[in-house]
Amino acid sequence: MADKEKRAHHIHGTDGAHPETPAERAHHRTPPAGHAEHGGMSGDLETMARDMLRRTLISIPLTLLILPYSAMVRELTGISPPTPFGLSADVVMFLLSTPVVLYGGWMFYADALRALQNRTLNLSVLVSLSVLAAYIFSVGATFFYPAETFYEAATVLMVFILGGHWLDLRARSSASSAIRALLELAPPRATVLRDGQPVEVPTAEVEVGDLVLIRPGDKIPVDGAIITGESSVNEAMVTGESLPVSKSPGDEVIGGTLNQVGSFTFRATKVGADTALAQIVQLVAAAQASKPPAQVLADRAAQWLTLAALVFGPLTFAIWYLLAGQSLVFAFTLAVTVVVIACPDALGLATPMAVQVATSMAAKRGILFKSAIALEDASRVQAVIMDKTGTLTKGEPEVSEMVPAAGMTEQELVALTAAVERGSEHPIAKAILKRAEGLPMPTVADFEAVPGHGARALVNGRGILVGNLRLMETRQVSMNGMQTRAEELADAGRTVIYVARDGQIAGLIAVADAPRPTAREAVRRLKERGIDVIMLTGDNWATARRIAAELGIDKVFADVLPAQKVDKVREVQQEGKLVAMVGDGINDAPALVQADVGIAIGAGTDVALESADVVLMHSDPLDVDRVIAISSATRRKMIENLWYAAGYNIIAFPIAGGLFYPLIGLLLRPEIAAFTMAGSSVLVTINALALQRTAVE
Repeated sequence: MADKEKRAHHIHGTDGAHPETPAERAHHRTPPAGHAEHGGMSGDLETMARDMLRRTLISIPLTLLILPYSAMVRELTGISPPTPFGLSADVVMFLLSTPVVLYGGWMFYADALRALQNRTLNLSVLVSLSVLAAYIFSVGATFFYPAETFYEAATVLMVFILGGHWLDLRARSSASSAIRALLELAPPRATVLRDGQPVEVPTAEVEVGDLVLIRPGDKIPVDGAIITGESSVNEAMVTGESLPVSKSPGDEVIGGTLNQVGSFTFRATKVGADTALAQIVQLVAAAQASKPPAQVLADRAAQWLTLAALVFGPLTFAIWYLLAGQSLVFAFTLAVTVVVIACPDALGLATPMAVQVATSMAAKRGILFKSAIALEDASRVQAVIMDKTGTLTKGEPEVSEMVPAAGMTEQELVALTAAVERGSEHPIAKAILKRAEGLPMPTVADFEAVPGHGARALVNGRGILVGNLRLMETRQVSMNGMQTRAEELADAGRTVIYVARDGQIAGLIAVADAPRPTAREAVRRLKERGIDVIMLTGDNWATARRIAAELGIDKVFADVLPAQKVDKVREVQQEGKLVAMVGDGINDAPALVQADVGIAIGAGTDVALESADVVLMHSDPLDVDRVIAISSATRRKMIENLWYAAGYNIIAFPIAGGLFYPLIGLLLRPEIAAFTMAGSSVLVTINALALQRTAVE
């Protein structure tokens, strides 16, 4: 429990925010945390991405024009391009580089100044130091003292830093496309009844308690409960259920879903930020704004690299110029190279990019991670405890077997029973009526309910009894040897319905809570990953064993009271295993909190959804395996990116400082350092974006 409390603080506290880019700080705003308005999710990110792209596109051609005049390119090609108006090559590079350095990097300088005023070090401090050091030294060499210039190093570095931040902003903006699509499901206007008259108002003005009129083909603007009318509603865009759902008075409707054939009036119960759509947006935005443990490590490493650059840059200059007696240009070249090579841009992108891509990819599949911590932790799960009813099973009874007596067919048995049960709201009656759909039903007369036992009626003039064993015994029905079969069905965890005609047993109908179609496959996949799958249920052992055997589950907790579910989760944790709990009910909420990773089925209660770390909107057990698959792929990308970024710095730092120059004459120029630094940033970005191609079946 303590771990979960720490995680909750990490998610909602100040340390849980996504690290701002200089562009975000320059705009004095943070990434949106889930607005209920259209476009609120990523409009700012898109604006900043466009601004960053504009700066990049202006800087690229100017940098390309500078390169032919640089000393490095002239040495490599032996070509000295002509200069306009008789200007020197250095003056031409000064004129071309100044817009790149000042316009392209202004947001970094402003952010670095704020950081220094707050006595902190960040990426902008290092970017500003490296770019301005090369630029200012070059300006001095151009106009005041003879020395080699490094305009190309300053501009190349700036171009790649701008490009890297543009890729980051663009990826984060596109990662929110699934959220924007959800936001756009809600119609901009709604028809409400005011003084009994329909009035069209903006959806944002709908208030709790308003009566909202829905016509065929309308999108439902907010959440509510139907007052009058009936219809069928397509909820696939929110719940993932492909078939339309029948709605009648008392049923709930979800904002953003599509009404189909009927008209109805509903009372608004949740509006604005409280609607299901807004809650989904907030869940995904919170996940994208939080930091996984790997990012905390990366941030710490980036700070140390910044500090190292501030220390070792001047130290490199001092050693080579004062102690080794090298020229000012040589010493300064190595100092600038150290600062450039230390730029931890790749470390800053390593894990946020993976989180952004993964949470977006998961959202498109109806999987909502509430935090990046849950996204990372799910990959380490060793045991999954799954609540039976509503998770592994549908939570509603179905006819599993029919045993007609001699002289009666299954169709006759179920039609006869359904005729008597017609009109009943009991779940078992509904299961029988569903099985009898499409069959002709006989006429029923003289119906009588027998409380606690069943019902009797006349069907085609013959007396019919439908109910439990007690009803058969009190009416002295002859069982004709069917009792043994009934006991076998009951021992297998079925509920047995007895049907009699004219005092003789007519047959047995066995009803059971049926497994979800994908439950067995979900269990198989989890076991293939080496994960223990445990079923948790309050049902008796007979029912529990039947479901477990059907699904291939070896370990079962049965006869568990709601208050005992937490103890069962804790029991597995005490075995040293990291546990995920999957449930959907109010009584699952404490167990979801106790588990290392709580996973709520999306069709469950609000309490369960609030208590969970991950929400499965489609109520599909296979999504549990998909959660682990996405988490594992994301964690793998995080680790790969951290190695790419940190490994690059570890290898390049001593080379940049000239450690190998006395031995083998190996040196790095600032331009090459800028290219290699940018290359590592591009590498981690591409590697994170490759998550989108992860196969999640």
